[in-house]
Amino acid sequence: MQAHRPHLTASLLALALWAPGAAWSQAVSLAGILGGKALLVVNGSAPRGVAAGETHQGVKVVSVGRDEAVIETQGARSTVRLGEAPVSVGALTGSGSKVVLRSDGRGHFVNQGLINGKVMQFMVDTGATTVAIGRPDADRMGLDYKNGQSVQMNTANGTAQGWRMRLDSVRIGDVEVKSVDAIVTPQAMPYVLLGNSFLGEFQMTRTNDQMVLEKRR
Repeated sequence: MQAHRPHLTASLLALALWAPGAAWSQAVSLAGILGGKALLVVNGSAPRGVAAGETHQGVKVVSVGRDEAVIETQGARSTVRLGEAPVSVGALTGSGSKVVLRSDGRGHFVNQGLINGKVMQFMVDTGATTVAIGRPDADRMGLDYKNGQSVQMNTANGTAQGWRMRLDSVRIGDVEVKSVDAIVTPQAMPYVLLGNSFLGEFQMTRTNDQMVLEKRR
């Protein structure tokens, strides 16, 4: 009988976000199934084998299938599947006013968030005028960018067409900003750049590896 081996995927990046004083969501992905246990990745932590009925970092495994698991947190159930992007679970009221970000080993602030309710990876870019999204990510989110304003952009291969549009919602942790200007670039990008059309709504304070974004009243 062949032993079960974990099926590892590339889509495990999900960094923790903390919203002080407010309910916050967690990012959960499935790294594999091993011996009847779900290998859960919670907020970017190392995979942990969790059996049905057990709880890890506030996430309870309800059942384990061949390539998916049903999880529960704060009374809400979700299904995580192998090879899919992390699922955001927990309270998602968007009513918070403050979020604390921590930099990675390269000094970049890379964090998970939501655009129009879809999970994305952001990188804070204070030098960018607007939120910038690569075309493949925009297609994956189903953004109607082609009906936006056409703009010319300089790329490594010369001038190319981009699109300016307005996003319904951009969220980090429990903090949400509605109606945010964005540019969809013709080329793919490793992250969505979180520019000043979003950051301008906050008072920013940075101390060493920590950045505090506090929403302006």
